[in-house]
Amino acid sequence: MKTIGLEHLDDIALGSVFLATGGGGDPHVPKLIAREAIKKYGPVALIQPEDLADDAYVVPIGSVGAPTVSLELLPSIDDAALTIDAFEKYVGRKIDAVASFEIGGGNSLIPLVAAAGKGIPVVDGDGMGRALPEAQMMSYAIAGVKPTPAVAYDYAGNTATFEVSTTDIYERHIRSYSMAAGGMITAAEHPMTGAELKRSVIPGTLSFSVELGRTLRENRGQADSLLKPLQDVFAKSIYGECRIICTGKVIDKATRIIGGYDIGEATIEAFDGIGENLSVNIKNEYLLARIGDKVVASVPDLITIVDFETGAPINAERLRYGQRVCVFATGCPEFYRSKAALKVVAPRCFGFNIDYVPLEDL
Repeated sequence: MKTIGLEHLDDIALGSVFLATGGGGDPHVPKLIAREAIKKYGPVALIQPEDLADDAYVVPIGSVGAPTVSLELLPSIDDAALTIDAFEKYVGRKIDAVASFEIGGGNSLIPLVAAAGKGIPVVDGDGMGRALPEAQMMSYAIAGVKPTPAVAYDYAGNTATFEVSTTDIYERHIRSYSMAAGGMITAAEHPMTGAELKRSVIPGTLSFSVELGRTLRENRGQADSLLKPLQDVFAKSIYGECRIICTGKVIDKATRIIGGYDIGEATIEAFDGIGENLSVNIKNEYLLARIGDKVVASVPDLITIVDFETGAPINAERLRYGQRVCVFATGCPEFYRSKAALKVVAPRCFGFNIDYVPLEDL
């Protein structure tokens, strides 16, 4: 696949939401915007990381804020390209390609809109291989790429620029700006050379989202029947194991927007009512799943909740009381099991008093 056209958008949206573990923003409106952008400007060139020149200038772009806000504070077809325009004006040079923060829902589609509007390629890869809530958790930052210069663009067309020393500080500043600007912004950040991207990107995730989305679409139906097709597609990927950890009904779900994040918990009761309930902790994404006191999956591995009748993945902001669901757990890319990555993405980094145990060892 050398370009991304209209025929790929549904599968990208579906596959990336599964990988997003509940976060990354609802893909519905970004998909509509991406469709209009491709209709207007044509298909987007998809470039493999290894095909970038070492001196190419690459900038990741996406939305920052609380996903719940994205259901109301809607982006326009121009926001992503205007963010890149503002970034180029600020740094005084042209961008050769854009990349994704995370392969997550809406944030998988925003770079396509930017690439279409600017006539530049999008990188087949991202900075997480899933969705995670904070900037210092991106593979770019973990590999040593500086977060700034960065530019943020809000719904009213205002821009803000950032120059900071560390990604931790950048995360606080960009999150504060997002809250001040209504709860959701578009940001261009972590600029890097092609050489830096090659050593920091999680490769192939955009094209894998198309394959995963196609698998979900072609096997649409009762969620437990999805397990074998999903195991087959994940087995040959950078992710590995995929398993079902619960099927049941959502009997409680509560989140609040705190510090620019959607934070809360969901509780799922087995259909037969036997055994302890599954609890899922949320910080934009589904981070920790426990049955009683037993951990059955945790960040950085992937926890995905799908509609039981259709197999469609459910973003955390769309999870509701009474929904019949199936909960999948999938291994994470090997990069996120490294010591450097676990320093910022292990369960203790989110306030959970447990060590990370890989899914296959649980």
